[in-house]
Amino acid sequence: MGSQQLLLIVVGMVLIGIAIAVGMTMFADQAISANRDEVANDLTHFGAMVRSYYRKPTSFGGGGMSFKGLTMARITSKPSNDNGTYSLTPDPVSGNPAFVTLIGIGTQEGLDGTSNVKVVMLVYPDSIKIDDSQIN
Repeated sequence: MGSQQLLLIVVGMVLIGIAIAVGMTMFADQAISANRDEVANDLTHFGAMVRSYYRKPTSFGGGGMSFKGLTMARITSKPSNDNGTYSLTPDPVSGNPAFVTLIGIGTQEGLDGTSNVKVVMLVYPDSIKIDDSQIN
């Protein structure tokens, strides 16, 4: 009778250990997903500011229907926050490109397990699009 009770205790401990491991994995996955969503949200905000710059006349400090002259400093004075670090490519924008690229690097480890979360957003004059092929 004593050996059956010990076996039940051991099996119970193993099941509890597995449940804790699964819970920790789910928590880590949720933290990564939340960071990716926060970075995408920040990039959407910055993308709206880029589009505003595009439409604003040059006499008011905008691009006058062009991205030319745009820098990350014109978009925000704080290119990093608790969610991640953000950059504009190219910085400064020269010529008259059809779109500009905003890149956000998060604070959580990404899908590849080696580098942090990365979200790339393409900002066009009339739309904003996340580049799904470069998400980490």
